[in-house]
Amino acid sequence: MLMGMTRYQWTVLFAAWLGWGFDVFDGLLFNYVAPNAVPTLLGLEIGSPEARTATLYWTGVLTSVLLLGWAAGGVLFGYVCDRIGRTRTLLLTMLLYALGTAACAFAPNIWVLLACRIVAALGIGGEWAAGASMVAEVVPENRRVEAGALLYTAAPMGLFLATYVNFGVAGVWMADSPETSWRYVFLFGLVPAGVAFLVRLFLKEPERWKEAVKDAAPVRLAEIFSPELRHITFAGVCMSLVALIAWWSCNAFIPTVATGLAQNAAAADGLDTTATLALVEEWKFRATYWFNMGGLVGTLLTIPVAKILGRRALFGIYFAASAVAIFATFGIDWEPTVRLYWYFAIGASVFGIFGSFTYYLPELFPTRLRATGAGFCYNIGRVLAAVGPFAVGTIAAQGTDTVLQTLFYVGLVPALGLFLLPWVVETRDKVLAD
Repeated sequence: MLMGMTRYQWTVLFAAWLGWGFDVFDGLLFNYVAPNAVPTLLGLEIGSPEARTATLYWTGVLTSVLLLGWAAGGVLFGYVCDRIGRTRTLLLTMLLYALGTAACAFAPNIWVLLACRIVAALGIGGEWAAGASMVAEVVPENRRVEAGALLYTAAPMGLFLATYVNFGVAGVWMADSPETSWRYVFLFGLVPAGVAFLVRLFLKEPERWKEAVKDAAPVRLAEIFSPELRHITFAGVCMSLVALIAWWSCNAFIPTVATGLAQNAAAADGLDTTATLALVEEWKFRATYWFNMGGLVGTLLTIPVAKILGRRALFGIYFAASAVAIFATFGIDWEPTVRLYWYFAIGASVFGIFGSFTYYLPELFPTRLRATGAGFCYNIGRVLAAVGPFAVGTIAAQGTDTVLQTLFYVGLVPALGLFLLPWVVETRDKVLAD
């Protein structure tokens, strides 16, 4: 048995991995196509100053709306997951976000696109709690950290997939049709629908969950605020909130930052429109690639840190590293191409910390409340985190230089998060509670 896990346990992990990877893939497709989709839906010329301003603004708005829908779906389906089971919830949420994302391809205006994103967001938010709870309850106790971190590697893989799909469609296959290429990118969001049916064929509900709910009263959301669990819920929400604000404020604007830098470089070199569009797609790909690579490395590094130093130390190290990476990336006058490479440092810290939530949050709650509690902690913070992309997008609409200046101050978020460390509930070496 590889890592002391049976074939079925690996199957569960792989199924949850696919669900989370496609979750991230569908959730972030808009950020890649925004520079083409927003101007098209608003009747603006792609690449014009008006289009750049509108793209920055609407990227902030739509990302914030996505986060609100994500929060609602996470809380709702976390509760549903504890009521109807992990496997059925995983199937339902994957279908919801797949259909919602694909529907974006047919949006005739920005408002219909907004509505489709809300539908997708509900499923995107709900999938995480089902997958994380199922993995935590099925794998051996001594492999929960490794399994949780491996589960989260699906996130950078989902981003890699979104990067390659967008580059392949918008940068190669339909490079001369930016007004329509973004619609085909959204159609790839249907892929998870087929995977969802395969998931349902091979998985069964965890025995741990079935035993916990067999003779128990129906779950109520209010239970996670009981005197016994109130401090645990508070700790989970605080850690998630800091990480979410930093991640979304940085990641949501990678394509727009890369686009602005590329357009400025193209103008300085006197490139024509076709060459400028090609450079934009190349730089978007490069920035996202390094962010994803950093995220993958950072996610895997949470394993030794969590097992050797504990959860509280892990959050301290990653928050400090996140602040330094953001300040260095956006506070120093780098050459544009060098700034793209610095996204690796942001990925390793701001992105990598999320590798811990897939095992830390399920560890905090008993089995019958696991998805409800973990889903609430991981997602409710998105309500407040939604302010980040909206604020950054509104301010950044003034131009690329303003984007960089605004993102510099995002580094204050993880820096302030260090003051919340005393409230972290340490779960190292503790067994999963039933």
